Amino acid sequence: MGNLLDKFIGIMGFGDDQTDDELAAAEFEEDYEDEEPRFKTNTTRDNFVRESAPRETALRDAKEVRHKSSPVVSIHTQKQVRVMIVEPSSFEETQNIAEHLKSRRAVVVNLEKTDSSITQRIVDFVCGTTYALGGNMQKIGNGIFMFVPNNVDISGETSFKMTDREIIWPKMNH
Repeated sequence: MGNLLDKFIGIMGFGDDQTDDELAAAEFEEDYEDEEPRFKTNTTRDNFVRESAPRETALRDAKEVRHKSSPVVSIHTQKQVRVMIVEPSSFEETQNIAEHLKSRRAVVVNLEKTDSSITQRIVDFVCGTTYALGGNMQKIGNGIFMFVPNNVDISGETSFKMTDREIIWPKMNH
């Protein structure tokens, strides 16, 4: 009974490969000594029909199944990253910027022409949204900021001259 269970486990591919190969070789030798002739005569003269031994076929099929590999599927598919450029003229437009970030799109916000009384509120709101989504942000120039979701990396540093009309940029590290 144990031998039958060992053979079943070996055929299913859960056993030790070396042990499986040794068992298969020993079983093949036993079958070779005891098996009937592979050629049987048909009712008509000089016609022969070849039949393969059933155990040999089962062993060969089991080895083929064990050595086949499953298909490889790539999990990470690259999507084209879209960058949105926004020049808000009112605080109400920051909701659109937040929607772009939630949709995993990078956003460049140009506040150069925006009224100075609301620029700080816009920067604070979009920085908070970006932080909440696990994204990152970088100041590109005077009044120009880049906000990206967590699937986009920003690399490199920019250098620009500070002016009196400089917007306060919050210091956030990720």
